[in-house]
Amino acid sequence: MTQAKRRFLSFDEYLSYDDGTENLYELFNGELIEVPPESGLNVEIASFLFAVFLPIVGHRRIRGHGLELEVRGEPKNRYPDLTIIQEEHIQLLKQRNTIRLSMAPPLLVVEVVSPGDLQRDRDYIAKRMQYQDREIPEYWIIDPQLETVLVLVLAGDRYTEFSTFQGDHAIQSPQFGRLNFTLAQIFAAE
Repeated sequence: MTQAKRRFLSFDEYLSYDDGTENLYELFNGELIEVPPESGLNVEIASFLFAVFLPIVGHRRIRGHGLELEVRGEPKNRYPDLTIIQEEHIQLLKQRNTIRLSMAPPLLVVEVVSPGDLQRDRDYIAKRMQYQDREIPEYWIIDPQLETVLVLVLAGDRYTEFSTFQGDHAIQSPQFGRLNFTLAQIFAAE
């Protein structure tokens, strides 16, 4: 017998669901789509950035892939590779690591592009539109294939390109200033 897929009529209904696992899901057209585990490279890059931001914002304001961000459109939620949250989020996220639409946006989201055209379009187009709509002030797209980081900043209601960094140029952030690393360091062989 085939079991019918469960449909969720609202994001609140989805948030109250517990399947007894630690799986991450995106809510797409009312159905749960399991988020696959991150690639080792994505985890390495996010871990590197965690270490970079640690002395700048402290460990309580840096969140890895497990942070859930409610967005408009489909899917209704995203899991950025790295997020810098605002001070006010720390208390709000104690029960569930989800930033709701009713909350202030995080300060920065970082996505590491996974291989494939679908993933590329997702990070460069779909997520960009959703994060822009969510009014997140800064969005980084790290592209291992091109070995670049595109830094986008919110200007009014649209993202504009602050800069594209590559090689040995120090990364700069409109909010956090010149950071003490280059993209070449991220991709350097150990």
